[in-house]
Parts: sequence; C-alpha cells; structure tokens
Amino acid sequence: MFKKILFCIFYLTLFSPFNLASAEEENAEPVADYQYYALEPDIITNYIKPGKHLGYIRLGIDLMVKSTTAYQAVETHEPIIRDRIITILGEQSEQQIKSITERKIIRTRCLNAANDAIFEITGTRPIEDLLFTKYLDQ
Repeated sequence: MFKKILFCIFYLTLFSPFNLASAEEENAEPVADYQYYALEPDIITNYIKPGKHLGYIRLGIDLMVKSTTAYQAVETHEPIIRDRIITILGEQSEQQIKSITERKIIRTRCLNAANDAIFEITGTRPIEDLLFTKYLDQ
C-alpha cells in the first residue's frame, strides 16, 4: 500500500502542469516587443514628371521595430532615414509612383535604405518593416 501511494505521488510530481510550464519557459525564446514609430510630419517631395509640370508625393510612413532599443535607435536617427527615403522617391518616374506593383518595390527599397543608413552608424538593422500609411500622388 505504501508503495502505491509513493508511486502515485511520484507520478503526479513528474507530470504535473507546473513542471511542464517551467520546462516550456526555459525553452521559450524572449518575446519580441514590437512597436511602431511614425515618421512625423508626413514626407512630401517631388518626383520626375515629363513636361513642365511638377509632380509631388505625400507619404505617411510607420516603421515597425522589434524592441525598445531599436525604437530608440530609429528615433535618434530619424533625419537620416527621412533623407534616404526622400532620395529614393525623388529618383522615381511618374509611372513608377503611380504603379501599385512599383509601389511595393519602392517600399522595399526604402526599408533597405533606412536599415542600411542605421547600420552604417550603429552596426544594427533595427527596422523590421516599413509601412506606407498614406500614399498621395499628384
């Protein structure tokens, strides 16, 4: 009888949910603290348009970062991020600005340029994604 009770106690402690939870916590990766950094004010710049007309684009941009340190890096280096994005937009033609498929390519180029700009200074690539929250062209 004593052996049965001892076996039951051993069995319950071995497979208890508390033991399983602590084992999962040990194997779990740190939870990412995703945050969004909005570039304020919106970016307004010109683009290449044929003829004597001047084309302009207005963009609202949010940058997704994974941690508070990445958020601080983006906040600190916002001017160079804005410069790289404005440079890329200024190189685009009217056809590229108005095309939806080209818009995705422009977004990817802006993301890579922003990460490269920060990488040159800090050695890290803190931006996970770049989102156009507003996209107006004329």
